Amino acid sequence: MAAFNLTHSDPSTFILMGIPGLEAAHIWISIPFSVFYIIGLLGNLMVLFVVVKEQTLHKPMFLLLCMLALTDIAMSTSVMPKALCIFWFNLKGITVGGCLTQLFFLHASSMTHSAILVTMAFDRYVAICNPLRYATILTNARIAKLGLVGLIRAVLFILPIPLLLSRQPFCANRIIPHTHCEHMAVSKMSCGDTTVNRTHGLVITFVVIGSDLTLIALSYGLIIRAVLRISQKEAHQKALNTCTAHICVMLTTYTPFLFTTLTHRFGQGIAPHVHIILANLYFLLSPMLNPIIYGVKTKELRDKVGKYPCRM
Repeated sequence: MAAFNLTHSDPSTFILMGIPGLEAAHIWISIPFSVFYIIGLLGNLMVLFVVVKEQTLHKPMFLLLCMLALTDIAMSTSVMPKALCIFWFNLKGITVGGCLTQLFFLHASSMTHSAILVTMAFDRYVAICNPLRYATILTNARIAKLGLVGLIRAVLFILPIPLLLSRQPFCANRIIPHTHCEHMAVSKMSCGDTTVNRTHGLVITFVVIGSDLTLIALSYGLIIRAVLRISQKEAHQKALNTCTAHICVMLTTYTPFLFTTLTHRFGQGIAPHVHIILANLYFLLSPMLNPIIYGVKTKELRDKVGKYPCRM
């Protein structure tokens, strides 16, 4: 393993330490991490394959599922390959450019993921509150444009982060106590003034994500109002069932995201290895669970996925 170690004084590299304090357990920790990553990767690739192959699934809702699957793959893949290299081969070095690139794709895919969840909430609102106009309001082309807007928003908000960090002077000790290049972890290594970086990060967390959550809450407020106006109990159940999968996906996404973000910034009493494990689980659990949730709750998708193993 010594052959893979890099000197900490190399000015062109950072050193990712993995999970400090749990180095002896890296191999054991890598087992569930790699299993979660593989399941998530295969599940999301299966969703993409089935939706592309099946003409009957070329609908706005399934186009949104494809977008969600792509962001899930991008999020987990931007983190896990390097993390597993640290756990398995002690390959801790990463170039400054590679670190900032990883940081960009990691946060951009996460913000795009949030934008897609907002679009899905709007999709559910139209499906329940304006079912007769659903086909005219939400076309495939309009969904694609909304997805593109979400991607552009993510790039515009996240791109300044690596650009600002690339202009910062970094201290001689370039050790990052993490499995990946997270914004705040890289900022803490700078010897310069990182006020702008920290402020920008807070704006993204509380303004952008806050506005996304507000729009989702507004959509569901209107959905609940529309459902309460329906007199038949069966109609109530049917309307709520159309939202169940989306609600579950939001819980698996925003709960760990907000918890890890807030504890990383304000939870000084929490052990560092707890922060790191929770941050990695955020990039693993959501991509792994999302295709399972939609596969179970969406009959059309479940039926189409089920017929491929039968053919094989």
